[in-house]
Amino acid sequence: ESFWGILKNELIHHRSYKTREEAKADITKYVELFYNQSRIQKGLDFKTPNQMAESFYKSAA
Repeated sequence: ESFWGILKNELIHHRSYKTREEAKADITKYVELFYNQSRIQKGLDFKTPNQMAESFYKSAA
């Protein structure tokens, strides 16, 4: 899966935007709030960034 394929399938194909600015804001929100934080990452041992951060802070406490 490529980033662009995921973005199109999960966001763009399901919405209709009136302006370019509206589309840009929605895509930015998706990337910053969902894609970067909630999707599993192979490089993080198939955990989400949020799960890795939680594990890190628990082990540091």
